[in-house]
Amino acid sequence: MRIGIVCYPTFGGSGVLATELGKALADKGHSVHFITYQQPVRLNVFSANIYYHEVRVPTYPLFDYPPYEVALSSTMVDVILHHNLDLLHVHYAIPHASAAYMAKQIVAKVGKNIPVITTLHGTDITLVGRDKTYAPVVTFSINESDAITAVSDNLRMETYRSFAIEKEIDVIHNFVDVARFSKKPIDAFRQVIAPNGEKILVHASNFRKIKRVQDVVKIFAEVRKQMGAKLLMVGDGPERPPMEDLVKDYGLTDDVRFLGKQEQMEEILVVSDLFVLPSEYESFGLAALEAMAARMPVISTNAGGLPEINIHGKTGYLSNIGDVEDMSRNAIAILSNDEMLSDFKKNAYEQACKFDIHNIVPVYEKLYSRFCSMICSKLPA
Repeated sequence: MRIGIVCYPTFGGSGVLATELGKALADKGHSVHFITYQQPVRLNVFSANIYYHEVRVPTYPLFDYPPYEVALSSTMVDVILHHNLDLLHVHYAIPHASAAYMAKQIVAKVGKNIPVITTLHGTDITLVGRDKTYAPVVTFSINESDAITAVSDNLRMETYRSFAIEKEIDVIHNFVDVARFSKKPIDAFRQVIAPNGEKILVHASNFRKIKRVQDVVKIFAEVRKQMGAKLLMVGDGPERPPMEDLVKDYGLTDDVRFLGKQEQMEEILVVSDLFVLPSEYESFGLAALEAMAARMPVISTNAGGLPEINIHGKTGYLSNIGDVEDMSRNAIAILSNDEMLSDFKKNAYEQACKFDIHNIVPVYEKLYSRFCSMICSKLPA
């Protein structure tokens, strides 16, 4: 199949999933065409089956804001026609689904039928999409998609609750390449971070308010009172400067490292002991799943789709949003008992294997084939 993938090229979960999906499809022999405004951060390998098409947005004095959606639709049309794509798979509703609808109508005028599959990822539905400025367009473009998927059962329910969706939404969970995170820990790396055998906690996010990063610092402060420990803060965003100040206020500067954005997360996760994700909402929790693939138990909230991957009392613990006391208590319980920690690490890995890329990608292929078969059946003999 010749597949167009439209996504954001950044470190966010939707871009990561879209890129990893495209790479996996290319490995299986499909031609994959990425269409976005810059090369996706995870598109770091060469493959004869992968193509990248940059969306260029010309600037004119007439426009206060460059019309990206129009440029995106035009680029889609060009790629569809010149590379004879079989379908478009757009990730994140805004503006990709609406741009795909426009492209679909344009190519239909020259006799080309292009199915559009829209995958919903989270904040495109729970935050941005609910804005009255965007809601009508989001609802329309989702309903005009030939197929709709969501990355968790929770997100599927949220979408039906928030929008007048007339079609069935299929749940195809996020996935992880377990093999990528099943690396042998580099002892020298761990020794540099925790020279005295301290336990290592990790948080990774885009440092927005919804991630409640302040709770990570508060939890770590409680853990640090009970044992030697280090905290690695991975990512960047608006909440990073105040968190650096909070770490100073707690007197934890020597025990907390802010690592910024990291592409090779597996190198960090495999030497760490516990992942902390106290978010107000996660449509799925891809960062937590990656940690589990690296054999890390997870301390998280019970928000959104997190209970679908983090099994309370087995792969980690779930707490109510903002319940720092409970999360701290659970973190200390795991880290202070080596036998429990070992069991939880094993359980976390086994749970992650259920979401392995080799289990999920065939589900997308089956969905694609359904629409490609429909197109082929309509072609003249």
